[in-house]
Amino acid sequence: MAESESTQNSVPKPLQVAKRLEKFKTTIFTQMSSLAIKHGAINLGQGFPNFDGPDFVKEAAIQAIRDSKNQYARGCGVPDLNLAVAERFKKDTGLVVDPEKEVTITSGCTEAIAATMLGLINPGDEVIVFAPFYDSYEATLSMAGAITKSVTLRPPSFSVPIDELRSLISKSTRAILLNTPHNPTGKMFTREELNAIASLCIENDILVFSDEVYDKLAFEMDHISIASLPGMYTRTVTLNSLGKTFSLTGWKIGWAIAPPQLTWGVRQAHSFLTFATATPLQHAAVAALRAPDSYFEELRRDYLAKKSILVEGLKSVGFKVFPSSGTYFVVVDHTPFGLENDVAFCEYLIKEVGVVAIPTSVFYLNPEEGKNLARFTFCKDEETLRSAVERMKKKLMIKKH
Repeated sequence: MAESESTQNSVPKPLQVAKRLEKFKTTIFTQMSSLAIKHGAINLGQGFPNFDGPDFVKEAAIQAIRDSKNQYARGCGVPDLNLAVAERFKKDTGLVVDPEKEVTITSGCTEAIAATMLGLINPGDEVIVFAPFYDSYEATLSMAGAITKSVTLRPPSFSVPIDELRSLISKSTRAILLNTPHNPTGKMFTREELNAIASLCIENDILVFSDEVYDKLAFEMDHISIASLPGMYTRTVTLNSLGKTFSLTGWKIGWAIAPPQLTWGVRQAHSFLTFATATPLQHAAVAALRAPDSYFEELRRDYLAKKSILVEGLKSVGFKVFPSSGTYFVVVDHTPFGLENDVAFCEYLIKEVGVVAIPTSVFYLNPEEGKNLARFTFCKDEETLRSAVERMKKKLMIKKH
C-alpha cells in the first residue's frame, strides 16, 4: 500500500491555476534572478538596489516598533502618513488633497495598482496601456476581467503616437494606464504628450491611472503628474511608493491619491486585499517623506553618476543605448551581438558573460515588438556596475565580430 502511494505521489500533478492567470508564467525577474545565482552573474536585471536605504528612516521604523506601534493600522493608512503623502503631493504638484478622503496607503505600489484595477474596472471594460509595460499591469487587468489594449512606444525616442492612441479609444474604454518616468525605457512623458492624453480623456470621459514610482528619479526634465493638468484631477488615480526613492523596496509602502468618488472604489478593493499595511513601517515612511530637499537632490546626483558608468560602459562594449530621462533603467539594442532574440541574448549574457539583463519582450502584448531590446538597471553600487561593464568588455566585444 505504502509503495503504491509513493508511486502515485511521484507522478507530477498538472499545475492548477485559474483561467484568468493561466497565460502568465513565473515572472521573468524570478527566472533571471535564479539563473544569476546559479551562474554567479552580476544582477543588473531586477530593479532593487544592492545598497541600503537611509539610516534616519530605518531608525524611525525601529523606534516605532519599540513604541509598540505593532497592531493593525487603520485600513486607509496611519493618519500621519496620509498627511505626509498629501504634503509631499502639494509640494510636488501644487495640488491640495484631503489626506483623510483622497489618500489611501497600500502594501507597495503593486497593491495600489491592483486595488485601483479591481476597485474601479468592471469585466469587459477596456484599459489602454503603453507598451513596453511593467508586467503586473496585464496580470492585474486580467484578474479584473478587463480587456487590455496597448499602444507601442518605439525606439529611439519612445514618443507617444497620439493618433494610434486615439484610434484605440472606443465606447468601452474605461481607463488609460500611464507610467512616467517609464519602466522599462526610462522615457518621461512630456507636457505636450500629457496634454494630448488629457484632452482625449476629457473628450471621451476616460479615467487615468498614473504610476509615478520613479518621480524622484527624473534626470533630463521635470516630472509632471497628469493629475495636475487642467480638468484631470477628478479623473486620475496617482500611484506611488516609498521603495524606489528611499531604496527600501522590501518595505512595500505605497499609496493611491484620487478624488473621493474614485478613492471609494480603491479603498473597497484594498480593504479585502490586504486591509492594512505594516504599521511601524508606515510611521517610518512619515520621516522619509518629510526628508529635506537635499536628500532628493543627493539621490539624483548619485544616480546620475551610476547611470553615466553604465551607459558609457554599454556604449563602449558596442550596444546601441537608447536615451533614458528617468528611472534607474536603460534599454539597449542587443542585435550587434548576433543572438536571435532578447531571451537568447539574456541567457547567453548570464551563462557566458556573467551579467544579468532583462529581455524586454515580456513587457509587450506582442513579444515580437521587444525581441531586439534588453533592459539593464543601474541601481547598484558603482563597483558592481564597473565589474559588470568589465565582464562585458572582456567577453562581448569578441562575440560581436
